[in-house]
Amino acid sequence: MEAATSIDPPRELPGEKASLIVEAMRSSVAARGIAGSTFDHVAREAGVSRGLLHYYFGTKERLLVEVVRRECDVTRQRLERGVSGADSVDDVLAALVQSFEDFIGEGPSHVVTFYEILTLAQRNHEIAAELAELGRQVRVHLGDLLRAKADAGVLSLDADPEAAAGLLMALADGLTVRMLSEPELDIAPLMELAVSAARGLLA
Repeated sequence: MEAATSIDPPRELPGEKASLIVEAMRSSVAARGIAGSTFDHVAREAGVSRGLLHYYFGTKERLLVEVVRRECDVTRQRLERGVSGADSVDDVLAALVQSFEDFIGEGPSHVVTFYEILTLAQRNHEIAAELAELGRQVRVHLGDLLRAKADAGVLSLDADPEAAAGLLMALADGLTVRMLSEPELDIAPLMELAVSAARGLLA
C-alpha cells in the first residue's frame, strides 16, 4: 500500500483574499457538499478570479485542507488563551467548554464542512494524512497545556497529558456528532455530563 503523503501548503496569498477564499469554500461545502463546490462557485462567492484559485491552491483538495488548517490554528489560539491563563480546574474546564462553544457557535455550516472533509479523507490518502497531522498538532498542543498546568499544581493529572487531551477532544467530537444527528436534542445535559467526566480526569 502506498504511504500517505501530506498536501503541500498553498503559495503565499494576501491575508484578506485568503480569508475570503477559505470562507467561501467553507460556505460552499456546507451548502453544496464537496462534489458541488467547484472553483467556479468558490471564486464567484469570494469575488476573485478562478485563475487566482488555481494559481494559489492548485487543486480543490489543497483548498479544502487549507480550510481545516486555518480552523486548527484558531482552535490552538483559543486553547492557548483560555487554558494558559487558568488558575484552577474550574478555569481550565471553562476554557475547554468555551473553545467548544466557539466552534459550534459559528453555526451548523461550519461543523458540516469539517465533517464533509473528514468523510472525503476516508477516500483520499493525501487529505487523510494532512488531517491526521493537523489533529495530532492540536492534541499535542492541548497536551502540553495540560502538562504545564499539572506541573504548576493547577491540575491533578494521573493520565498521560496527550492521552487526556485526546479523550477531551473525543468528548467534543461525540457531542458534535450528536448535535448533527439530532438537531432537536437538548445538548445541555450532555454538556454537564461531559464536564463532569473531564473534571474526573483533571481534578
